Amino acid sequence: MNLQPHHLGRLAAAAASALLLGACGGDDDGPREAAPQAATCPSAVPATARCLQGQDSAGAYYLIAMPQDWNGNLVLHAHGGPSLDAPTMERATEDLTRWAIMVKAGYAWAGSTFRQGGVEVRAAAEDTERLRHIFRDHVAKPRRTILHGQSWGAGVAAKAAEMFTAETVGTQPYDAVLLTSGVLAGGTRSYDFRTDLRVVYQYLCNNHPRPSETQYPLNIGLPAGVTMAQSDLNARTAECLGLNLPAAQRTPEQQAKVETIARVIRIPASAIQAHLNWGTFHFQDVVSKRTGGASPFGNTGAVYSGSADDAALNAGVLRYRADAQAVQRFGADTDPTGRIPVPVLSTKWISDPTAFVELDAYFKGVMEQGGSGARLVQTFTREGTHSYISDPTYPALLAALLRWVDEGAKPTPQQIAQQCPGFEAQFGAGCTFEPGYQPAALDTRVVPRERP
Repeated sequence: MNLQPHHLGRLAAAAASALLLGACGGDDDGPREAAPQAATCPSAVPATARCLQGQDSAGAYYLIAMPQDWNGNLVLHAHGGPSLDAPTMERATEDLTRWAIMVKAGYAWAGSTFRQGGVEVRAAAEDTERLRHIFRDHVAKPRRTILHGQSWGAGVAAKAAEMFTAETVGTQPYDAVLLTSGVLAGGTRSYDFRTDLRVVYQYLCNNHPRPSETQYPLNIGLPAGVTMAQSDLNARTAECLGLNLPAAQRTPEQQAKVETIARVIRIPASAIQAHLNWGTFHFQDVVSKRTGGASPFGNTGAVYSGSADDAALNAGVLRYRADAQAVQRFGADTDPTGRIPVPVLSTKWISDPTAFVELDAYFKGVMEQGGSGARLVQTFTREGTHSYISDPTYPALLAALLRWVDEGAKPTPQQIAQQCPGFEAQFGAGCTFEPGYQPAALDTRVVPRERP
């Protein structure tokens, strides 16, 4: 596998980080962000905890939860998605509700909504770092700060851990990184299969766009300025694939097309709609707002298989070449470089249909190429969902990560699997680690293609 992630140079990253640090205020400087205000905690958080909320100087909302019996450690959360809508406090409340297990386990928790909707990783990393300063300036000085990234937010956390280091900001801001259900191959690799889904769907259905509508390159998602309601896209997939119906109620033609997509794209039928959404609306955001109107997505050279007639499929699908400058620009914002100076622990459900487990194999290669391979431990679980694996999983991972930081005891997947059941008495059943599992290369899941 040819690992060539695009990234900004160290000097540029250091300069950008220094500028941000000046805007946020250093750890020892006087506070420059407004103090958070008392807030009502979500009901999922222990009643004894206290919550604080605010909006930072860049416009991002945030929520902080402090347990009564605080263990002195902060979990700084980078959320998934990303949402394309303007940020709201409700998003922070939803995130804390989902991750209330952190507070139940004694950790302080802080999460930003990010300043804007859209696929912009470095800006989200800056917002997360700004929240770290707010916590330190106005709430408490944590003993350890663990940066937690979930789903797309795992890419944000990986980028933040590269951007903000002792080298760039003078002191080490994060002690460790926890990546869960991560989209970890960067934008220039993680979204390839959604380009494939768009072209295969159009080959089979020819209704996105319809022949009567203005035609556009599918690798831009939608043309800039064009709006489409989610209900409209749902209606199109219902018309062609019957995704709104149980499999038994679809027509034979609809079910055959669903099965073709599932085999060729290698995703379950239940995930087709979500990935088509991302390949439509998120692609539009990337191309129209992040890469100057040119698309970083392409499928030139991709050879598809799994249909009833692969020769006809490969001859009939539309082909697009990714724009080299768009790839560079998008990669600089989203692609990991593998230069993370602190311990990194990751976990993923083996059957995750949203962030494929093979993305973790790619990330491991990036970390090794970037010189951080020895600072990465990957774990995998038999059961779970993309959004959440189980209550005892996360406290077990955090405890292992803190032992690694505090004692220098780098955990093995086997040790984490053995230690997890010790958390079930307090947090309930749910430990399903598979310590011997190793994911296959990303190219075995996503069709290789020519790249600029």
